[in-house]
Amino acid sequence: MAEATARSIAGIVYKNGRFLVAKRKAGGAIGLRWEFPGGKVEPGETDAQALRREFMEELGIEIEPLRLIATSRFFSNSGERVLAAWELSIPEGCIFELHEHTELGWIDAPDIHGIDLVESDKALVPQILRHFGIDA
Repeated sequence: MAEATARSIAGIVYKNGRFLVAKRKAGGAIGLRWEFPGGKVEPGETDAQALRREFMEELGIEIEPLRLIATSRFFSNSGERVLAAWELSIPEGCIFELHEHTELGWIDAPDIHGIDLVESDKALVPQILRHFGIDA
């Protein structure tokens, strides 16, 4: 029986025409690049559980997964992975703690193509924009 492809998740927060993005700390293959926050789904975890854990670990906030909006495949040091992008809601006025990132940004939807977004997330952008009814 073939082993299941490993899974990663990206949390998509879209408010007032802007997307929440985070800049990784230096180091590793994606250091100092922008991403939609998220990470690896651990064995036995659902996407929703992984999203809640990752957002608490990376940003110190509680989130609510709303719906799966896009998927793609990418290759990392650990092999092929499926990346699932989920639309999330975050609490009004939440205070972010940066544990894995150097900064957070709210990027206007039309400007998402102009930032140094990690390749795996970049592949999701057309699907994400379509989901929110934004002309790519």
